[in-house]
Amino acid sequence: MFHTASEDDIKKGRTTDIYFSRAKEILEKKGIKREVVAECTAASLPGGYEWGVLAGVEEVAHLFEGYDVDVYSLPEGSVFYPREPVVRIQGEYGEFCELETPLLGLICQASGIATKAARLKKVAGERTILSFGVRRMHPAIAPMIDRAAYIGGVDGFSCVAAEELLGKKASGTMPHALMIVMGDQVEAWKAFDEVIDKDVPRVALVDTYYDEKAEAIMAAEALDNLWGVRLDTPGSRRGDIKAIVDEVRWELDIRGFRDVKIVVSGGVDEEDIPELDKVDAFGVGTSISNARTINFALDIIEMEGKPVAKRGKYGGKKEVLRCPECLAGGTLYREARCPRCGTQMTSILEPLVEGGRVVAGKRRPDEIREFVLEQLLKLKV
Repeated sequence: MFHTASEDDIKKGRTTDIYFSRAKEILEKKGIKREVVAECTAASLPGGYEWGVLAGVEEVAHLFEGYDVDVYSLPEGSVFYPREPVVRIQGEYGEFCELETPLLGLICQASGIATKAARLKKVAGERTILSFGVRRMHPAIAPMIDRAAYIGGVDGFSCVAAEELLGKKASGTMPHALMIVMGDQVEAWKAFDEVIDKDVPRVALVDTYYDEKAEAIMAAEALDNLWGVRLDTPGSRRGDIKAIVDEVRWELDIRGFRDVKIVVSGGVDEEDIPELDKVDAFGVGTSISNARTINFALDIIEMEGKPVAKRGKYGGKKEVLRCPECLAGGTLYREARCPRCGTQMTSILEPLVEGGRVVAGKRRPDEIREFVLEQLLKLKV
């Protein structure tokens, strides 16, 4: 038996923090009912980031479906800034108080992953980024991880279970275990070429037993249709990875294998990518799957139509404004012009659930990803 909550547990609030259950019990026994407005905001972003990418909205809609509340949200994939409400809930507090914990869990982790993926893609530009990190996390959330990474901007993912969710095939080459079990690198590469569907790019893993340069040359000479070579050198043997990559590139080029691409995986993060200028694709693992969560909090900011808020929070229902030209943001009570470029800003909070009925249209992951990539063109890392 796996130590995971069922969908029914999540939906019925059984994954909540106990104090919400106690608050609900007290309110029910005292006969207290209050109509409130609550907002999800992040006071700051990890690592001093200036912006984040919202993910998990589709699951939030499913969470609140059937509950007598209205929910508004930024569209999934939206860039957001600190202190901007990304989700607004309106309804009787006792109706949804036990859903606060799962609500935050759904958007905090997914948004952290999508944000890191977007930052990596922004730094990589036209070069390929692949999400390879599900092995570092609980398998129950593996599809969520690769979905959040994909809509955040990565070009591919490794988890087979995410294929149905994303409508795309998983990406991957071969494990070191294949070379070891077959007893020979060349035989393993040739077997891969012989057995695996021809639509899968032929990428040879080239650091099992010999020097990366030596195995890269061996692979290029062994396979006529070689797409690329992958370096997954362990940290204990890595040394100067840029020097290794540059050497492999030189030796392949001088032998006429200029079209063979270089893929690097293992311990890659956003600060490594600019330095590795001769790498064509990156397999990024833990830095995506273990991305720092966005610390969203849910706070009541209005009750019975009157502004209320605890210390450190701004009372009253707000609108989230965004400039369509430069993506400047703001949280105001009215429409305004962009302070940067003068363009009319518009509110981007949209209805998600009305009276327990999901009203937002479902978008394909490819559409959300394209939306994110369009926004990245206007942002800096």
